[in-house]
Amino acid sequence: QVQLVESGGGLVQPGGSLRLSCAASGRIVRVGDMSWYRQAPGQHRELIANINPTGRATYDNSVRGRFSISRDNAKNEVNLDMKSLQPEDTAIYYCGAVVSVGSTTGIYWGQGTQVTVSA
Repeated sequence: QVQLVESGGGLVQPGGSLRLSCAASGRIVRVGDMSWYRQAPGQHRELIANINPTGRATYDNSVRGRFSISRDNAKNEVNLDMKSLQPEDTAIYYCGAVVSVGSTTGIYWGQGTQVTVSA
């Protein structure tokens, strides 16, 4: 069994910053790519940032230059540093990870954390 637990969401004013964290735990053999997604009300879940095990990161155009993804392989953690937040960044943010447990590899999700950007 693998669990991804997120933390760090909340309410922030426009122009503010937040840091999201996500830790994977369980009988993990290997963690592959780790990602952050978000889902705004009435919208599909969208991939906004991804980082591979060697630290190579990619971003959606909507967050590039404002958000930074990082990971700690020793702790099976992924973080998302968000700055210059705008109301359109309001969404539930989910972490996802490709995790190997024994001989099985699958995609696991966190429970989601709300980020609200409002004055």
